[in-house]
Amino acid sequence: MHNLSRIEECYQRFIQQTAHLLPDGTIEINLKLLRDMDLLNFQDQESEDDRLTRYFHVVETKEKITLINEEFIVWIVPNQNENAQATNILISLNKEPLPVLEVAYFASGVYNTSNLVLKVLENLLNEIHENELVIKSYQEAI
Repeated sequence: MHNLSRIEECYQRFIQQTAHLLPDGTIEINLKLLRDMDLLNFQDQESEDDRLTRYFHVVETKEKITLINEEFIVWIVPNQNENAQATNILISLNKEPLPVLEVAYFASGVYNTSNLVLKVLENLLNEIHENELVIKSYQEAI
């Protein structure tokens, strides 16, 4: 079972140090990002068999939803202020001894829909997964 107190400590550290841990900043979901990720096609080009299926343990609190599996920890944090609603998402690799923050993104306005947030999440998880496989193959070759 996952150590939820350790995961929460990491989340708090990531929130406080996001600018330091992610020098390129937080990604904003916008039209350009959706176009770059090829997510503007309304007809799904992939068959269900081609998708990378992920199973997560879900921990829901008043503040956020945490998705945990052997490879990733994802925090989905809704933010609501008087002007607009937004959703912040942090993705980390579930590594020992501590998770490693890989990317953070946020959605607001017309882009803050569960469908878009989850499509971007799946896309980023796939990218991170593929990058980790390439890194692992290089390490094994050395």
